[in-house]
Amino acid sequence: MTLRDDAQAVLADWSPPGPEQERLRALYLSHIAARDDAWSKGCHPDHLTASAIIFSADHRRVLLTLHRVIKRWLQTGGHCEPDDSTLADAALREGREESGIPDLTIDPVPVLLSRHEVPSCGPIRPSHHLDVQYVAVAPPGGQLVISDESDDLAWFDVSALPDGTDQSVQDLIAAATTRLRETP
Repeated sequence: MTLRDDAQAVLADWSPPGPEQERLRALYLSHIAARDDAWSKGCHPDHLTASAIIFSADHRRVLLTLHRVIKRWLQTGGHCEPDDSTLADAALREGREESGIPDLTIDPVPVLLSRHEVPSCGPIRPSHHLDVQYVAVAPPGGQLVISDESDDLAWFDVSALPDGTDQSVQDLIAAATTRLRETP
């Protein structure tokens, strides 16, 4: 199975939590149907990406990265790579690379979708990441290592996020918190 096949199957089987998420799911599926390279960062102006909000083992804190370019606290994530066999694998790889924690576990069912404009991704404007968002959990005592994509990396209590945290990140944390309550 290719990454494209996985993305199509995952999104076709996914039950969106509301009408806006259903609209995004339909948009993503149309994009996949229209483009053989739908997940490639060379696919312009839009392409699929994968991200993971990382929770502490006790589910009380989230790990956010202060993105070096965007200058905002975000979940880990980014572009899919040719070696990624699934979207969940891509999100997990990105989480490991950006957190330095090798033993993350990931729920293979997406939590949310987020379509957001990206200012520096390809030659066509506007361009968008069609992000498929997952939830991951770190083991107790996982040691953080800041990657070259981040200015900082820190744990935050789910009820005390840093000032200016993007609404999409807040929505992802809320949805992931609900998911974790349902599947301990």
